[in-house]
This record gives sequence, C-alpha cells and structure tokens, in this order.
Amino acid sequence: MKRLPEQDQESVPGASALAESIALMARLRGPDGCPWDREQTFDSIKRHTLEETYEVFDAIERRAWPELKDELGDLLLQVLFYSQMADEAGYFNIGDVAANLNAKLIRRHPHIFGSAVAENAEAVKATWDAVKQQEKAARPVAAESMLDDVPRSMPAMIEAAKIGSKAAKVGFDWPDASGLFAKLDEEIAELKAEVGDEPNHEAAFEELGDLLFTAVNLARHLKLDPEFALRAANAKFRARFGVMEREAGSADALAASSSEELEAMWQRAKQK
Repeated sequence: MKRLPEQDQESVPGASALAESIALMARLRGPDGCPWDREQTFDSIKRHTLEETYEVFDAIERRAWPELKDELGDLLLQVLFYSQMADEAGYFNIGDVAANLNAKLIRRHPHIFGSAVAENAEAVKATWDAVKQQEKAARPVAAESMLDDVPRSMPAMIEAAKIGSKAAKVGFDWPDASGLFAKLDEEIAELKAEVGDEPNHEAAFEELGDLLFTAVNLARHLKLDPEFALRAANAKFRARFGVMEREAGSADALAASSSEELEAMWQRAKQK
C-alpha cells in the first residue's frame, strides 16, 4: 500500500506541537506530576470525553471557530490521556493508536492509495463498507450478533439510529418512509391508550420508547440526522424562550404570567 512520502510526513503542520503535547501528558502522569492527573482512570475520564465531544458539536453549530480550536484541543487531550494510561498499563501507546489509524485510512481508501477506482462519494462509501466487512471477517472472535458492534454506552438516539441501520442491511426495515409515518400514528395511539383515565406508567414508558425509536428510524429514511435535528430544535426553543424572558422582564414575571399570556408571548417570539 502507498504511504505518504517521507518529506510530506516531515512537513506536516503541528507535528512538533503534537509531540510536545504527548510529552506534557506523560509528565503530568509521571511520579512527580499532577496529583489530579495521576489519580485518574479510564472510568473517571470517560464522562469528560462525552462532554468534550458535545462542546465540539456546539462550537461547530454556532460557527464559533476560535472556540472550536480550543474544544478540539480538549478532545485531543482525551485521546492523549487514554493513550498515556494505556501505555502505563502496557496495553498500547499513542504511536500504536496513530499507526493503527494510518493503516486503516490507507486500507479503506484503495482508490487513493491503491489501484481501485471510485468516481463519486457513493462508490467511496461502498468501498469503505466492503473493507470494513473484510476486517470484521478477519477478526479471531466473531460477535454473537451483528448489533454487538453498536456500543450500548452510546447516547440512546445515536444507538437507535445505528441499530436501525444495521438491521436494514439484512432487509429488516420499512420499504419507505410512508410505512414509518403510519407506524408513528400507531405508536402515538398506543401511548395515548396507556396514559388515559387510569395511566399505566410502566406500559407508557415502553410505548414512549417505541415512539422515539420509530421517529429515529423515520429520520434515517428521510436521510436526516435525528441527533442534530433535535439539537437544532433545542437551540430554536432556547432562542424563543429567551425572547419571552426579555419581554416579561424577569424569570419571576414570566412565572407569574397566565397560560394565555405565555402562549401569546410564545407566538410573538416565533414571529421574531
């Protein structure tokens, strides 16, 4: 497989800064390093990784490019932290992480580093998926289920989208979005039935989950990202609610408003 020429590797921007970051992380974890950094574990750090990932999303959505630079640095810190702890435990080091990534990028882009041809993005995606399947087949221990590749620790909405996509690859899917719209109506009716005059909270909990799962699969059929669609809706609500707060003058004044007044303020916020 073709690799980058040595002169290109040596001229990569930021290579020396990255090497310094690796050394700094080792120093912080060293015998005379930072007490807080030294006592961290994989489990104590993982929640920070999720937080930093969402802060990267937020900076991108707000087009806050200087903030994105900082947030990407914080996300890179997570990679350095895990790699340093793994090195100390004898599992692997940051060099192994980078080498594994490099080999994967080359392996999954045979149209760039090999003799394959890909005329468009769809062909590239097909090649990427085919190589992934070859990699999985070469693993010494096969997963018990094809869904085992989707981590249970993912945010539920992302997990649902990936599960639906996996099942669709073997044909277990709605043929088109119209069936999902009908399924949404069905799930809404079932949820309403469980929260009627005598609510069944356990059954309602299950029906609400089914409704959300169906909505995520509808998004997949419509080629829309449900996570980012919901984030956009959250941002829209924040903006409109902020208009209401400013119109009312204070949170206390807003809380003292009647339902009719709140609805009127909401409608005005929507117009703005």
